[in-house]
Amino acid sequence: MGVTNSNKVISTDRIDCDGSLKVTLALTAAPDIVSNPTDIILTLDRSGSMTGTPLANMKEGAKTFIDILSEATGGSQSGTIGSGSHIAVVSFADSATADTQLITSVDELKSAVDALTAGGSTNHADAFAKATELLDASSVSNKVIVLFTDGKTTVGPPPAPVAAAARAKGIIIYCIGLVGTDGVDVATLDNWATDPSATHVAVTPDAADLEELFAELAANISKAGATNVVIDEVVSPDFVITSMLPPSKGTATTSDTHTIQWKIASLGTTASESATLEFFVRHTAQTPGTKKVNQSITYSDTEGNQVTFPDPTVSVDCGIVINPEECPQPVDLTVDGCSDAVLVDLGDTWLESLGRIIQIDVTVKNVCPGKRVALAVILTEVDDDGMEYQRGMKAITIPAHDQPGCRDVLVRCIKFVVPEDLDVSGGDPNAMCNPRNFRVRFIAHNIDTDYRCCEAALTL
Repeated sequence: MGVTNSNKVISTDRIDCDGSLKVTLALTAAPDIVSNPTDIILTLDRSGSMTGTPLANMKEGAKTFIDILSEATGGSQSGTIGSGSHIAVVSFADSATADTQLITSVDELKSAVDALTAGGSTNHADAFAKATELLDASSVSNKVIVLFTDGKTTVGPPPAPVAAAARAKGIIIYCIGLVGTDGVDVATLDNWATDPSATHVAVTPDAADLEELFAELAANISKAGATNVVIDEVVSPDFVITSMLPPSKGTATTSDTHTIQWKIASLGTTASESATLEFFVRHTAQTPGTKKVNQSITYSDTEGNQVTFPDPTVSVDCGIVINPEECPQPVDLTVDGCSDAVLVDLGDTWLESLGRIIQIDVTVKNVCPGKRVALAVILTEVDDDGMEYQRGMKAITIPAHDQPGCRDVLVRCIKFVVPEDLDVSGGDPNAMCNPRNFRVRFIAHNIDTDYRCCEAALTL
């Protein structure tokens, strides 16, 4: 079967600016279908939401799937599924129908697919039940259900127990989801499919991609397992790799904070087998937006399996940043190459350059839209006896924002200048750069309020 599925998922779809998330790489491989005959039930959604282009594209995808399996099993010349494997077509709407039994005729399978018409509700439980019914429990062949659907369950009992019963019988379940008019609950597909779900579930937002999705699955099912697997993962420059768990199979190493190489000597050469690798990344850029987690990912193995991984994105929220004080403007000067000395008049020097500069950042929590905030910053210096000496106070108005909901606001670069001759920390009075101890207090409150004193009235 080769590589039957590959996936890359992230643990969340939203993080803060310096937030972290978990990335999971997953891979499943299985033995060659020629030496391991397989009975496959193509279980196809023909509910009303499939009307039109989705149904047409699903049919083309299903027929491509049949063709690829026919060629891979050596039956293409005779128009059959060869090497002891079989395919059946089951379709479902209000209920499920066995459109064929497990057969080898490519023409009969394609005719059954072409005959499908859309209409009715979506009964996933009956779909699993009918597909399981067609698979002979006494057969030594591998057993696979490929379920395609574009919507949520709208009729019939809960499907999860029926899918679980099928898996308990050794049936491998793949779920293909199309984001249709009724929507697809990916978590539900994960629950139905064989573990790990990351390698047994595929979702496409576009019906035009269905043929490619069916083709890739069929091609991978038909190949041998994978040997000498090498996966090179490079995360986006906006992220760094912070840690990595040992993979479930093989070895993984990092060459720097952005690159992981995962090697697997063999996977799925004697039976269907899955492997996962989990690692953690942290966002380090200071820019918000929707960002791809990986910059690139490549796959290679001895068998030449064609493997692609999804490209997940995460929404990064960097909050609101206020810079209440501008940095001093620089003065440019040039020294000639052969000059031993240069005399330049740079004009006036501001007092803030005569002493140490303490620069403070503070985050004001839960500032609601349309509300200005008054922020006071009080700086004191503490001597060895714990006495405090005033060193300055600043009052800052934080402008109102129009973001949806209350947000944290980062106020940056609040500067205080503390001359050395005010040092009370007990160091050498003639020395510079003695250790000094300071204490900072913040007071913040909303300016914009409709509060009035009790019974207050304005009289003109």
